Amino acid sequence: QVQLVESGGGLVQAGGSLRLSCAASGRTFSSYDMGWFRQAPGKERELVAAMRWTGDSTYYADSVKGRFTISRDNAKNTVYLQMNSLKPEDTAVYYCALKRIISRNYDYWGQGTQVTVSS
Repeated sequence: QVQLVESGGGLVQAGGSLRLSCAASGRTFSSYDMGWFRQAPGKERELVAAMRWTGDSTYYADSVKGRFTISRDNAKNTVYLQMNSLKPEDTAVYYCALKRIISRNYDYWGQGTQVTVSS
């Protein structure tokens, strides 16, 4: 099993920045694809950012492209989501997740951290 713990969420005004952290225990991050998801009330969960296990490929949703950056520190078993120029529509619960390269779906999920952006 892998346990994921997110931190760094909170309340921020529009235009501000936050950095979310996701620390893993159980196994190293190095053999997993990494993803950040978010879910707002009444909306479906969406993939915000992802990184291939090799670190040589990333994906960003159009809504966050140019504002969010996913990164990882394998030595610390931690994945980050740097969020800049935040907008009220970014308000959601954010989840980090890991996916084995042999799996179709993400295998491990964090508990989620609330991000609220005020105008």
